[in-house]
Amino acid sequence: MMMQQSSSAHPNSTSTAALRSSLPPPHTTLAQSPLPLAQTSDHVIAPMLARVRLSDIEPYDGSPSETYSRAVEALSGSLTRHNAAIIELGGQDGALIKCGLEAARLYFRARSKGSSSNNGRGVYMYRAGRAVEDWDSCPPCMAEVFRCMGKAARVALCSIARHLRLRSDVFNHLLDDTPLPANEVSSSVLVATYSHASLQNGKGAIGGGKPAVNGEVEKGLLTLISSDNPGIQVCDPNGRWYVADCSSAPRDLLLITGKALSHATAGLRPTAVYRAASDYASSSNSGGRTSLAFRLMPQSNAILDCSRMVAAGHVIPQSYVPISVSQFMDELSAEEDVMCSRLDDSTVERSNFSKEPSLRSVLSDPISGAFLEDAMVVSCGHSFGGLMLSKVIDMSRCTLCNAEIDTGSLIPNIALRAAASAIKQEDNRRLFHNSSLRKRRKEMGDQIDALRRPNRENGDLASGDGLPKGVQYPFAVNEKVIIKGNRRTPEKFVGKEAIITSQCLNGWYLLKIIGSGENVRLQYRSLRKILSPQILEDRCVSQAVQNSSS
Repeated sequence: MMMQQSSSAHPNSTSTAALRSSLPPPHTTLAQSPLPLAQTSDHVIAPMLARVRLSDIEPYDGSPSETYSRAVEALSGSLTRHNAAIIELGGQDGALIKCGLEAARLYFRARSKGSSSNNGRGVYMYRAGRAVEDWDSCPPCMAEVFRCMGKAARVALCSIARHLRLRSDVFNHLLDDTPLPANEVSSSVLVATYSHASLQNGKGAIGGGKPAVNGEVEKGLLTLISSDNPGIQVCDPNGRWYVADCSSAPRDLLLITGKALSHATAGLRPTAVYRAASDYASSSNSGGRTSLAFRLMPQSNAILDCSRMVAAGHVIPQSYVPISVSQFMDELSAEEDVMCSRLDDSTVERSNFSKEPSLRSVLSDPISGAFLEDAMVVSCGHSFGGLMLSKVIDMSRCTLCNAEIDTGSLIPNIALRAAASAIKQEDNRRLFHNSSLRKRRKEMGDQIDALRRPNRENGDLASGDGLPKGVQYPFAVNEKVIIKGNRRTPEKFVGKEAIITSQCLNGWYLLKIIGSGENVRLQYRSLRKILSPQILEDRCVSQAVQNSSS
């Protein structure tokens, strides 16, 4: 199955002719590499990813220029068609990234000579603000590379937001402050990796996650990858693997979106799956492969909420509920552990990892997120519905294969409509069942709370009162409390006053800090009620009477 090349490229980037000359010849296929493909195909041509200059998508004051609008459209179009895009850095930033790659290569080579247990592979993670005990154990210029790639990641995030009709700073509340406050460690991480060319494929994780045969999925917002040799495969929306950096230079950054961004955009920006393919360049360079991957991560106490997507006019599926980043990451880690355990069985491989997400992407509109109950087949054979169908009709060109279409020969896709309707009904039944369970749990919690309220003062539950044990909800929504803290409570929140905004499962609450406006998720044991002045006065009088009588 041939993958047609996309002709979308940034107007101020390298010319199309130069890009075509840098790509492999038309008859070059990934079948020459021993890596297995997602589909049994002997002829898969690497697509032409959009190459966008970082300076063209940087936000600025004033009305958007034609160059900025085209760059944003090219970047988002490449992410939609290929799950990846390339960002070109300027002269100084490109030289800095090249210097960082060379420094990391020398660092890992020096370590491999001093130790025989590395097996020619190395991984180093750098976080801004984290104290380093021995500076000799850190590759040089990591701080400068962290700042450079962090700036590029934020610019790319702003560009994605603008394409979704959002404010460019709509995701800033999820990110670290710039610069970081004193004594605070960055949530984002820079991962430097080195692998020798003789190593087997798929053995190393690019972004610092767990290696997997089927690929690696970024948990955060997005990932930027730069390497001195090609060897990164990305899975496109059709389930086919291709080498995404076959024409990249060290000054180019490969952009891949992650799970947190997919949830924050209600699935309108899907998650990409990628993996390392170190043997791809082994025939041309036997010195190994060095890469720098910057993972833009949200803060652990932030809330992933799709309310801004709703305000922008997007249709949001009911399954995208607000969730704290810490809980979101914990659930992803649990899913990753289950997936890694299943991969030990040779009968469960790449199909299980990609079929469920691809089913949702096929049966839903990538712009609005609505199910394709109005799917139509265009002249090239692809099917569209919703807002994407309107866009294809306006452009008279297919967004998947870039072929010109005849807008007068649209045919209803009855089978796809029936499948979308069936999945939608199944989702509605499941959501109704889950909402009923949550309603019953809340009613039970309210009953227990009404019985316990007269016997408690600070949210500490009495033992041996004859009430059933289980999940406790001693506080009500919109109630004002003081954070007394426990071993897992961040120090900066201890002693702060907060208002409970919502009730979660297992005795957890979402709170909003009074004064700073920060959101945090804490358990009831770390909270304390704020007593009214009358209760404090009565307590003082009773204590005085007891002291006088004694």
